[in-house]
Amino acid sequence: MIRAGLGYDIHRLKRKRRFLLAGVEIPSRRGELGHSDGDVLAHAVCDAILGACALADIGELFPPSDTSWKDADSMQLLDMAFSIVKKAGWKVVNIDCVIICETPKVLPYRDVIRNSLAKALEVPVENVFLKGKTAEGLGPVGRGKAVEVLAQCLLERP
Repeated sequence: MIRAGLGYDIHRLKRKRRFLLAGVEIPSRRGELGHSDGDVLAHAVCDAILGACALADIGELFPPSDTSWKDADSMQLLDMAFSIVKKAGWKVVNIDCVIICETPKVLPYRDVIRNSLAKALEVPVENVFLKGKTAEGLGPVGRGKAVEVLAQCLLERP
């Protein structure tokens, strides 16, 4: 059996915050604002894998109303979500992501981000891809006030 999942997240950008994508810190004047560390890519991937097997979503598992998740490492959240997916008998086939922000540019960091996600999801790096896009100056993302991510996954259960 195979299933596809789609994840989405958006975070405001704020000074004095780290800009993180899959646990990789990218130099930037502003970073993601969130209850956790704000890693928008890790959050979108969590929703993609959980949604593919119809188990939960990130807000249900790690609600911002729960202070125990304050400043949490989003890659640890992804690890916990992936553990749930594995216990249900699923494995990741591939992940494809789109990161939309004006700055910083993602391309110079693509390989290290891909490696981070591949390691976390126990797949070969060639099964993980991501693209950086801009919003062409449109909306909050285009004005440099936010970053958003779309993540798609394919899971299989033998």
